[in-house]
Amino acid sequence: MYTQLAFGEEYPIVQPDLIGLEITRGELKRLVGLDPDDVFRPSIMRDKNKRLGFLMNELMVALALTPIVVGPIYLFVVRPLVGSGSLILGIILLLLGPITVVVGRSIWRKMVFSKSVSTLLDEVDKYHNLIKAIYINDQLALSGNTQSNLNDREKIIAALQLIREDLVRALKTERILRDNKQLLADNHELLANNLANLEALQLSDKASDYAQLLNQSFQIALDVQAEIKKLQSHN
Repeated sequence: MYTQLAFGEEYPIVQPDLIGLEITRGELKRLVGLDPDDVFRPSIMRDKNKRLGFLMNELMVALALTPIVVGPIYLFVVRPLVGSGSLILGIILLLLGPITVVVGRSIWRKMVFSKSVSTLLDEVDKYHNLIKAIYINDQLALSGNTQSNLNDREKIIAALQLIREDLVRALKTERILRDNKQLLADNHELLANNLANLEALQLSDKASDYAQLLNQSFQIALDVQAEIKKLQSHN
């Protein structure tokens, strides 16, 4: 049996309680308002594989948009004004087009997206890494390579469910502020968080792998709470 987990990657024999934890690309797109891939994140540039993927995507977008940008300029501005010498200018425009598109998209990102979006999407990545860690631990347990405390596993799943709620709430808050800052006054519940509920979860074995995962989940919750407070203070 295969299922989709963490942005389209396929994993065999996934426990049912892990499937609903993922924040899918489609859901992120609805929460952010645009494709998450359009959000520039410094963390992507620090990751070799992600950096390459981001740069390749930017190159393809730039090449695709260049004819759309350059074409009208050449036909309606350059050619009527320059005439016979317009071909050389057209070639120059085609060469400068991708650079112009990349710079324009960079400026657009800074105008549309706040730093909070980048930070929250980084937290979403950390959250999905925890889900993957649990999945790997499940596979090791099934193969007999490690012992799994079922009670501890249930608690870390409960912690991830709370973190998921906080991440969704934070992304909604950021978008409300981006679209209409005044709406935040009528949506106080968006500023709530599940940190107290997370702190109430205690594992039977403080040195277990699940305890380490729970500590990581606490850090994600703290980071998300701090980001929500920043959003509130900027209102």
